[in-house]
Amino acid sequence: MTDQLPADILALLEEVDAFIAAEVRPLEQADDNARFFDHRREYARTDFAGGGQPSAEWEALLEQMMERADRAGLWRFALPQELGGRGGSQFAMAVVREHLNRLGIGLHNDPQSEVSMIGNFPTVILAREFGTPAQKDMFVQPALRREVGLAFGLTEPNHGSDATYLETTARRDGQDWVIDGVKRFNSGMHRASHDLVFARTSGSPGEPRGITAFIVPRDAPGLTVEFLWWTFNMPTDHAEVSLRGVRVGDDAILGELDAGLVLAQRFVHENRIRQAASSLGAAAFCIDEAVRWARERVVWGKPLWQNQGIQFPLAELWTDCELVRGLVRSTAAALDRQHHMEVTHLVAMANYRANRLACEAADRAMQTCGGIGYTRHMPFEHIYRHHRRYRITEGSEEVQLRKVGYELFQG
Repeated sequence: MTDQLPADILALLEEVDAFIAAEVRPLEQADDNARFFDHRREYARTDFAGGGQPSAEWEALLEQMMERADRAGLWRFALPQELGGRGGSQFAMAVVREHLNRLGIGLHNDPQSEVSMIGNFPTVILAREFGTPAQKDMFVQPALRREVGLAFGLTEPNHGSDATYLETTARRDGQDWVIDGVKRFNSGMHRASHDLVFARTSGSPGEPRGITAFIVPRDAPGLTVEFLWWTFNMPTDHAEVSLRGVRVGDDAILGELDAGLVLAQRFVHENRIRQAASSLGAAAFCIDEAVRWARERVVWGKPLWQNQGIQFPLAELWTDCELVRGLVRSTAAALDRQHHMEVTHLVAMANYRANRLACEAADRAMQTCGGIGYTRHMPFEHIYRHHRRYRITEGSEEVQLRKVGYELFQG
């Protein structure tokens, strides 16, 4: 699976592995940090008394890892050189994301927190591509130093994938905009300094034109984090946020007035292909672990793997991994050559199939390993619960299939 990769990407994977061995594993094993990764992981990571948000100790450990990765020149790999990165391609990111997830649960790449030694920076990209000079100064380098953070507020109680029907509004009042509405699953609010709030500023429900993205300070009067939604995989950073008469100026608008959905599309395409690569790696890891178990486990006097009932489901999943790998990598390469909207159906294909594959592989690994596979002492439940989320977030798999179907039939 790596023999046909370019030399520079092979060198990157070697560099990643060396950094994990020298810097990440020792940190992961220091003190009682193992509690964040073994059967205690969900409870060690979660501040239940604090509403279910990540514990301070867990986030401090993630911060240590990010600092080390940044010093090593790895954390900003995908960013341009002017931002301290290496200009890593979408193709390279797809390969390295798969690789990191295939290594299993660890501080190098944690699925639940979506923090990785090779960073993903969708809101930084939005600020850089669409921001004014002042917004860039505020939300690019400071965000990379974790001095500020921009949460993402698109989904609402009554609207998710049908974002053109969102009910949050922003109306003119003199020199200000007054925002009213409610956001659900407003990711990142527990540590954000600002929230990127999408609101209708003109037009009618269902129209893509007329939605604007506003950068709203977390402490703006009228903005309230009501509570955090407890989710299938804990801890959570998905907030219910109300905005009642929140006032901002024109300088809060990110991108063009009435054209905020352009930003949302850029955000989800950046995330979807990397989610797909991560899910592919997680699926391959689950298969690897199930095969290892089946080789070692002896039942009725013979190795478990000799039963075709064990072999065939894993063989099918391995075949699916090979097929999805080709799709993910070819789509990532297409994103390097073309505008993301030109290959949106390919991104949808890769995202839909890879995310489902991760869940199928985790489920099969549990079944292969039997009772022990169902416990938290093995990693499959954690992987399943996280990647099950990806079949809904960044556009549900039904929305992905709708996009593919539209491309299939419009011609």
